[in-house]
Amino acid sequence: MAEVKFFYGDKVPLEMHKVRIVQKLNLVPIERRLEAISEAGNNTFLLKNCDIFLDMLTDSGVNAMSDKQLAAMMESDDSYAGSATFTKLEDRIKEIFGMEYFLPAHQGRACENILSKAYVKPGDIIPMNYHFTTTKAHITLNGGSVEEIIIDEGLNTTSTYPFKGNMDIAKLRGLISKYGAEKIAFVRMETGTNLVGGQPHSLENMQEIRKVCDEFGLMLVLDASLLADNLYFIKSREEKCKDMSIRDITRAIADLSDIIYFSARKLGCARGGGICTRNRDIYMKLRELITLYEGFLTYGGMSVREIEAIAVGLDETMDENMISQGPQFIAYMCEKLKESGVPVVTPPGGLGCHLNASEFVDHIPQSQYPAGALASALYIVSGIRGMERGTISEQRDENGNEHFANMELLRLAMPRRVFTLSQVNYAVDRIKWLYENRKLIGGISFVEEPKVLRFFFGKLTAVSDWQAKLVAKFRDDFGDSL
Repeated sequence: MAEVKFFYGDKVPLEMHKVRIVQKLNLVPIERRLEAISEAGNNTFLLKNCDIFLDMLTDSGVNAMSDKQLAAMMESDDSYAGSATFTKLEDRIKEIFGMEYFLPAHQGRACENILSKAYVKPGDIIPMNYHFTTTKAHITLNGGSVEEIIIDEGLNTTSTYPFKGNMDIAKLRGLISKYGAEKIAFVRMETGTNLVGGQPHSLENMQEIRKVCDEFGLMLVLDASLLADNLYFIKSREEKCKDMSIRDITRAIADLSDIIYFSARKLGCARGGGICTRNRDIYMKLRELITLYEGFLTYGGMSVREIEAIAVGLDETMDENMISQGPQFIAYMCEKLKESGVPVVTPPGGLGCHLNASEFVDHIPQSQYPAGALASALYIVSGIRGMERGTISEQRDENGNEHFANMELLRLAMPRRVFTLSQVNYAVDRIKWLYENRKLIGGISFVEEPKVLRFFFGKLTAVSDWQAKLVAKFRDDFGDSL
């Protein structure tokens, strides 16, 4: 994709695939959208699909599968044990990652559960470049605590630094010195930091982390759920890797890791997940937990049809033309918004375009959840469902005090091979209009707040009648347009 240039100067990403199956979309009137977001408690997770036009909530389990994946699903061997379908996936894992052992699980958070139960004890510390919501929950449930040691540049929303997801090596050494290596359960690296803009890490940073782990006898665990985007960024941004193939970069990353786990709802564009290792002792420790919590070792809670699709999907992830589309669409969207002054996270990362709610609605205090309010407002004016990645995605401390997030972001995910460029341009248009009318947006507050993972289930209400005023302004400007 990157090498295709338009002679007359257009700079747009060119899809290296064609659409052969379509799904009808529906854009309900803005009045219904206001009703729908109110019924959902201003939580986009609780919206019903029938009320959504463009679903940019996540890239998990909603990516478009290829013709080869769909064909492979018809060949599945549905044996409970000893399935030939599982052997295909196991062989693909060995080929791509060089990992001898593979343990299947039904999705990424299931892998987190298994790893936390196996390795996290009360009082343990888990250093990581940045946490993910379910990762942190599993670790804390088992008595451990998370230490985020992303480089300082990683928390700057506007930047030109290419690898804002890197771990700070000096901070890692500082944690080991402070707590002792014996208190470090493992070092976790998230390949593509989900909560701070999908920002990648470099191969060089992984090599530096590996040296520290070897020095102190620590295990390095890689969450490879967003590996596809990170591979593209390493290939395109890291000078030493420009001449490496995607397969070579993948193997280099895998060789530095003791354990790799992933959600195939992201990596592989199917539904499932798994844990890989080359260490037999690790495999033997984890396999009983897999059987107990997930299923037998040759299906792990997954449908065998999905296993077939994952095997093909992992192979397709080694194709640069496939993995480049998401990052290039995201970059296109970010650039179009930047041209109009809309605050977005830069450089563009993987996973999606991230609006910087702290600047977009800088009049809303963090105690009134600006990213959540922006998500609600964008849905009302466009029918686009995004995901709050700010304070609502955190949880209160043991004393009930609010833990304010480092960033207040509205994530607009870009599922792979799903949206067209005209749909991206529609999103840009509505976001630009909303930015011009941003002072109409007000805050939100909880009326129903779960103690754990509140961003999934919590319900909130607008602190004033700002949503009705936003609808009125939309009608003034758009007339009878939906």
